[in-house]
Amino acid sequence: QVQPVESGGGLVQPGGSLRLSCTASGIMFSSHAMGWYRQAPGKQRELVAAISSGGRPNYADSVKGRFTISRDNAKNTVYLQMNSLKPEDTAVYYCNARPDWYPQTNYWGQGTQVTVSS
Repeated sequence: QVQPVESGGGLVQPGGSLRLSCTASGIMFSSHAMGWYRQAPGKQRELVAAISSGGRPNYADSVKGRFTISRDNAKNTVYLQMNSLKPEDTAVYYCNARPDWYPQTNYWGQGTQVTVSS
């Protein structure tokens, strides 16, 4: 099993940037697909961006062109670079890890708060 731990959240003004990090301890990080999800008050958790074990990224339409997901397998870390932030990006952001050999399960971090406000 892996244990994702998020960091990098905080308060930022509209138009600003943040970079979230998720370190996923455990064996064979490079064989896990990784994803960033977010949940705003009163809304369901939604996928923001994901990256396969092979490095292929996917993004929600709402963040395309603004967010970039990347991974550094040597550091067991996945990043979410968030630019041009909008108030509607305000949410708790969660890191998810899914092992390629057992995709029936997901491992979640505790979340990090991102607040976009002037």
